[in-house]
Amino acid sequence: MQRGGGLITLLVIAWLVIGAVAAGQRGYYGDDRELSCKTAGDTVLTIVAGPLNYLGVNPKITCDLPEPSE
Repeated sequence: MQRGGGLITLLVIAWLVIGAVAAGQRGYYGDDRELSCKTAGDTVLTIVAGPLNYLGVNPKITCDLPEPSE
C-alpha cells in the first residue's frame, strides 16, 4: 500500500509542476503584473489545471469583492 501512496503523491506533484510551468509561460509571474483577486485566482486555477492547459483549457476567474464603506 505504501508504494501506491507514493506514486499518487508523485503524480500530484508532477501535475502541479506542469501547471506552474504553464502559468509561467502565460506570464502570470512577474513584478509588472497587477496583484488582485482575479490575477491570483487565474494563476492558482492555471496551476491546478496542470496538463489540461496544454489541451486548450484556459481557466479564468471573476472576483466580486465587497468594497469597504467610507
